Amino acid sequence: MGSLRSLHLAAGNWFRLCERNAFSSPWLTRNSDLKRINGFCTKPQESPKTPSQTYTHRVPLHKPTDWEKKILIWSGRFKKEDEIPETISFEMLDAAKNKMRVKISYVMIALTVAGCILMVIEGKKAARRHESLTSLNLEKKARLREEAAMKAKTE
Repeated sequence: MGSLRSLHLAAGNWFRLCERNAFSSPWLTRNSDLKRINGFCTKPQESPKTPSQTYTHRVPLHKPTDWEKKILIWSGRFKKEDEIPETISFEMLDAAKNKMRVKISYVMIALTVAGCILMVIEGKKAARRHESLTSLNLEKKARLREEAAMKAKTE
């Protein structure tokens, strides 16, 4: 019984050691300002930063192509091509593209509904003429049998 308990303790210690080694690397890369000492985390002493270090955030700009200019106009962002600036933000372009995707999907939905209604109308007309897929297939098979019989007689 004693050897089983010692084996269990050794396995637990080994698991904790592996867990510490496996998770310490990604953990430290996420929080690089923390130091790990004997399994505990401590924050380093922060030195006062000088106000001369300022961070200015600039949005990356993009020069639109002719196709992207048309998308911006069709989406309603600009009225004329002359109004479009030389460079635009990616967010503005993405918003215009998303608006166009939605408009195109609405058109596709409308065309699908129109196509379904057209097929129902055509099907009802064919039913009035007593045309069905079954009758068309039977006529086709009869015609093929006649052609095969004619071919057999000629040979």
